[in-house]
Amino acid sequence: MRKKRIHPWPVRLCHWINVLVMIGMVMSGWGIYNADPIFGFTFPQMTTLGGWLGGNIAWHLAVMWLLAANGLFYVLWGVFSGHFTRRFFPFTPKSVWHDFINALRFRLSHKSNQYNAVQKLMYVGVLLLGLLLVLSGLSIWKPVQLSGLVALMGGFTIARYVHFFAMSGIMLFVVVHVAMVLLVPKTLPSMITGGQAVPTNSGDSVDE
Repeated sequence: MRKKRIHPWPVRLCHWINVLVMIGMVMSGWGIYNADPIFGFTFPQMTTLGGWLGGNIAWHLAVMWLLAANGLFYVLWGVFSGHFTRRFFPFTPKSVWHDFINALRFRLSHKSNQYNAVQKLMYVGVLLLGLLLVLSGLSIWKPVQLSGLVALMGGFTIARYVHFFAMSGIMLFVVVHVAMVLLVPKTLPSMITGGQAVPTNSGDSVDE
């Protein structure tokens, strides 16, 4: 037996930092939302972070810098290491539909070191949602200084809607992601240790 590396240390580091960061961002963001709701509901106070609007904003901005640093590191490493190319591409509408149907029929095999087309689409999609979340967040934070970006978003009010729906999309991804881990729990240890034991003659590829 040998240990096959499935998730390199930068992936694991960024993943677990993101877990904590997203909890802080979402909870403080819900507190900010509650101060001026754009829909006919608010989030329970116990699910917010900061205690009051000033505290919500302070937490949101503080955690934002950690999110930005972590995201920038992950994107740069993913691009220059070739990780994105190996793990997230290629995929086509046909392959996504094929794997989606197989998943509904519980016929989709799971390989710890290889994403299926649906997973590839989801990961690329959540990266794009993250970019949209950042741009809309900057528009809300500095609407005067970044008036051009606000205009690109369609105005301050539209930027708030974009920010909310981008956040909701990422939360939906998290729910699906956690559900998949619960359905295939063997994927969790490798995200902690980086690898798993495999037969010596295994031909599975290793992500460098």
